[in-house]
Amino acid sequence: MKNNEIEPVVLQVLPELETGGVETGTIEVATALKAAGIKNFVASQGGRMVYELEKNKIGHLTLPLKSKNIFTMLSNANKLAQYIKANNINIVHARSRAPAWSAYWAAKKAGVHYVTTFHGTYGLGPLGIKKLYNRVMTYGEKVIAISNHIKNHILKNYPKTEESKIRLIHRCADIEKFSPSAVTQARMINKIKEYNIADDRPVLLLPGRVTRWKGQHLLIEALHLMKNQNYYCIIAGDAQGRQKYLDYLKKLARKYKLDDRIGFFGRYQDVPALMMVSTVVLSTAIEPEAFGRISIEGQAMGKIVVASNIGGSLDTIQDGITGKLFESNNPQSLADALDWALSLNKTETKKISDSAIKNVREHFTKQIMCDKTIEVYREVVNQNENK
Repeated sequence: MKNNEIEPVVLQVLPELETGGVETGTIEVATALKAAGIKNFVASQGGRMVYELEKNKIGHLTLPLKSKNIFTMLSNANKLAQYIKANNINIVHARSRAPAWSAYWAAKKAGVHYVTTFHGTYGLGPLGIKKLYNRVMTYGEKVIAISNHIKNHILKNYPKTEESKIRLIHRCADIEKFSPSAVTQARMINKIKEYNIADDRPVLLLPGRVTRWKGQHLLIEALHLMKNQNYYCIIAGDAQGRQKYLDYLKKLARKYKLDDRIGFFGRYQDVPALMMVSTVVLSTAIEPEAFGRISIEGQAMGKIVVASNIGGSLDTIQDGITGKLFESNNPQSLADALDWALSLNKTETKKISDSAIKNVREHFTKQIMCDKTIEVYREVVNQNENK
């Protein structure tokens, strides 16, 4: 930092700290700020991940920030403004819509800078009525977009947003966890036993919650169309109450006589170990994902990643070099991509594996994401100084 530069003091605001990508990103940035010697705080409704902040001695303000009740939101804004002033905070970073309104009002009241991260496409509602509610995410002096898909969505649906204030900062893979060398033999053996994996068949892994837009049904259709039928497919993820869809998937597997080649598993743990015992990692979404962590986590593990050619995967996968893209919602295209992946010889597989790991380490690490975010903070608090 230059002598005449203002040091950011940051407050990140989000609904809660229970689980999820937004929550993980918040903790990652908070700990990176702490490591860089930058004072920072987080405000949320609370949750099990608050422990991560406490462990790192990062201040947390508990407020009902998940609420969409206007009176609660206004009350939150007043309390946030008081907290901002009491802690000499000069930049507020909002990561979700309801708390973003409270954070915006608070930043205005306290006279400090306001930044947002656009984490998803957010429902527009009938005739785009929800745009009025969503637009607070474009009010930041700088608006962080987590992929080109999100950046294009902002420009298309919120045309008053100046492109010059959008900063593209991709999400990340934690390469300390998602690295082949980080997974022990014992953890791999545990997964092989847990998932009944035979050692004579390649393993296809589709992780993620079981919901139609994630495309589990598309995968089963594709498995039926594949030329290569020597595989074992793991569909791992919580149905979260979507029992009808889960029953439909199992019925579809029976219809195509794939029962012995598909295993349905609910909640899963130790994703790196599960990926490590797999041959191909899949992302089969039929609707664009804002970013898609599975694609980069799979690459970080050196696996052949096969993903839909929509959304964030277009940013993270170089087709045929670091993975394989297939035509979204096209079971034959997915089947062809899987046949291609399983036909690779050892030399070809290693080449893609090495390229995939290099791709993540050069573009999608936690350090890169955090460094770019801190750069935005510095840019914002010093923008008037640099004029």
